[in-house]
Amino acid sequence: MMASAGDPHIAQKDAADQNFDYMFKLLIIGNSSVGKTSFLFRYADDSFTSAFVSTVGIDFKVKTVYRNEKRVKLQIWDTAGQERYRTITTAYYRGAMGFLLMYDVSNQESFNAVQDWATQIKTYSWDNAQVILVGNKCDLEDERVVSTEDGKHLADDLGFEFFEASAKDNINVKQVFERLVDIICEKMNESLEAGSGAVGNSKGATLGDGPPAQASSCSC
Repeated sequence: MMASAGDPHIAQKDAADQNFDYMFKLLIIGNSSVGKTSFLFRYADDSFTSAFVSTVGIDFKVKTVYRNEKRVKLQIWDTAGQERYRTITTAYYRGAMGFLLMYDVSNQESFNAVQDWATQIKTYSWDNAQVILVGNKCDLEDERVVSTEDGKHLADDLGFEFFEASAKDNINVKQVFERLVDIICEKMNESLEAGSGAVGNSKGATLGDGPPAQASSCSC
């Protein structure tokens, strides 16, 4: 497993740091080769490589952000898109508070699969999990086959927010993650005000039906 970015000593310190207000578990899902791993590396490490190496199973990085005067520790899981890993990856949906559902604007098949991925979220995750639809690789304008309008329309139909982004050119990567964190915080506050319990976990809290044992270090 990989911890956070940059200098390894800083990475270890950030991964082990317990000084946070909330921990959010996020998943990046979508077909293979849509750029999930590159997207995560751009956000966590501010790095990019054009070499494609298929993710085996699932991996994660840790990043701490400040939003709304709160320190939020993000545990971001990068999932494999191949069908043969589906049983493994869907086991991690439960306990995830947010999803980036990603397709490649230059790959029609990845866009067509969005509905199936959305169904998996509905089937395997909590009802209050928040989702943003991301059309990645918007730098490939000459190879685009999925229009921005089609992406927005699908997101509206699914009830998701929508961004087009590029890990390569660092377009909307940080903005996507920040918006997802903000949506989770908004829903958490609404839930607390309604007295129905938090959708997120503060430090030290536990939930009875959390993620699998491999992810037991996540308090979400």
